[in-house]
Amino acid sequence: MSQTSQQYDAVITTCRDLFSKKMKDYGSAWRILRLPSLTDQIFIKAQRIRGLQTLAESKVDEGQESEFIGIINYSIMALVQLEKGVVEQPDLTLEQSLELYDYHVGITKQLMMDKNHDYGEAWRDMRVSSLTDLILQKLLRVKQIEDNEGKTIVSEGLDANYQDMINYAVFAMIHLGAK
Repeated sequence: MSQTSQQYDAVITTCRDLFSKKMKDYGSAWRILRLPSLTDQIFIKAQRIRGLQTLAESKVDEGQESEFIGIINYSIMALVQLEKGVVEQPDLTLEQSLELYDYHVGITKQLMMDKNHDYGEAWRDMRVSSLTDLILQKLLRVKQIEDNEGKTIVSEGLDANYQDMINYAVFAMIHLGAK
């Protein structure tokens, strides 16, 4: 499992680097986004990946990897919004944003390590298309929870679903990198 940890960190380094560069370009403008807006952004990315996996031709010259990076970064933004709430104006510096990014990645990675231990790295035998479908399923669950005003009766909450999407997207990136 140390290989998984190292591969996970490598994927997150790529995602964090892009997040940092976009923060330098745009600041924390994303802080005004409500959760449904972030969920919809993730949904668009996941739908595009599914399209790339099923269509014979792509008209935009960006592959699955960039979309999985988007899913990871938007999901981390959603976790920050869950923790801090939505604001009317950008309010985070680059350093504050990266600190929050690292905090939520740390929690999410630990969840992955715990589940990975219990499931025996079953994700390694999964197809990228299955990971995509699981992300889409999680998105539909998140939309339903959002429609229920964040309340669940027996199910995991929004944070667990965003964390699972991050981890599925990281697994997909690891698979794509191995090809």
